[in-house]
Amino acid sequence: MTYTEIKDKYPNFIYDRYEINEDNVKYTFTFFFEIEGLCKFNPSLEIEKKYVTNNNINESFLNDLVFHIGLIELISYWKSVMSKNIIIKCGYLDSNQISFFKKLYYYGLSEFLFRNNIDISFDNFVNITTSGKKISYNVDYSGKGNLIPIGGGKDSFVTSELLKDMNNTLFVINPKELHHVSVDAIGCDAIFVKRNLDSTLLDLNSKGYLNGHTPFSALVSFTSLLVAYLSGKKYVVLSNEASANESNIDDKYVNHQYSKSYEYEKDFNNYVKDNFKVDINYFSFLRPLLEVQIAKLFSKLEKYHDIFKSCNVGSKTEPWHWCCACPKCLFVYIILSPFLDQYRLINIFGEDLYDNKVLLNDFLMLLGKGEHKPFECVGTYEEVIYAVNMAIARHRGDLPYLLEYYHDTFTDNIDFDILKRYNEDNNLPEEFDKILRGVIND
Repeated sequence: MTYTEIKDKYPNFIYDRYEINEDNVKYTFTFFFEIEGLCKFNPSLEIEKKYVTNNNINESFLNDLVFHIGLIELISYWKSVMSKNIIIKCGYLDSNQISFFKKLYYYGLSEFLFRNNIDISFDNFVNITTSGKKISYNVDYSGKGNLIPIGGGKDSFVTSELLKDMNNTLFVINPKELHHVSVDAIGCDAIFVKRNLDSTLLDLNSKGYLNGHTPFSALVSFTSLLVAYLSGKKYVVLSNEASANESNIDDKYVNHQYSKSYEYEKDFNNYVKDNFKVDINYFSFLRPLLEVQIAKLFSKLEKYHDIFKSCNVGSKTEPWHWCCACPKCLFVYIILSPFLDQYRLINIFGEDLYDNKVLLNDFLMLLGKGEHKPFECVGTYEEVIYAVNMAIARHRGDLPYLLEYYHDTFTDNIDFDILKRYNEDNNLPEEFDKILRGVIND
């Protein structure tokens, strides 16, 4: 079936209810969704009670947070048919709240729409209606310390290391072996949340229903707010950088990293202040920096060099590894190459990715000289060009294939002061801003 046929056949997606269950060991939050006329879904989240240190939990606020997590969780299921109507029976949203979620759904699924050849305007995208009751509450809450989500890549290691003298707790959804190794290396307490997908979704995917990228970081934002509240934290400290703001397509806004962007971060913070009125501050510590600046900082953190992984292909099997055949592997190799010598890079990745001819098309896309930017969490064209030129300048002997190709083919203008930049569009509290500025100035 085509997109239009699927959408017309299943016009209604229902968020029926959510349930909060607890025993002596854990909280379980279950969500009940339905594609009317097709199937039902019951995904869930589990949080062990050993992580809960807040002894003054407001049950109404807890219910509202869980309800909101369901509004993000439903994206993965609704997108399989993209029903015209999302009908919410278990909660209330005013017009401003509906606008927030409609914007998140539309731009958070921009890559999904592009890759499925779905051309639809914002106004015609979806109708969201609610029929539940508004929850009223006043939250008496005062948190301390930082909750730091980690993914196993270089960025969260940099954040954790620069803030190591603070009261930090790490946070992971569905941890893998790499995350446990990372937590041990960082040396902090950690909170693990288990996310259970409904297998019916996988069945739909196998039958040809719509599938593709979703804004996972939006789920992280709402879930981390819940975890911070349960564990008594004041700050949720992300590791998203300025590079996350760049679109993957030059002539339209299609951003693989939308829910990591500064625009989403601002919208989320405003939403929390307007609707939850809880003193938990959500921000990205690395927002003022580009990927290349973060790479320079990471290059000095040698104890993590043999641990970190951020290849999405390699994450699908254990142990997590660098596949050395995708744009993400090549990007990380490139962005580190001005700061680590060739032998150290080969030791980390297992081969010289600059000498891999199969990666030429990915190389061109990363440079902004291909069809579009790869749909991965990668840096801007400008910083890739900078890193490649720096790698050429410091290379000894004959250039490997990709560097030679660039050297013989392109001449680009380079900002050699790129490592001194500091993006003022950020939400850093003063004490965090002072730490990061000090590092960059040094």
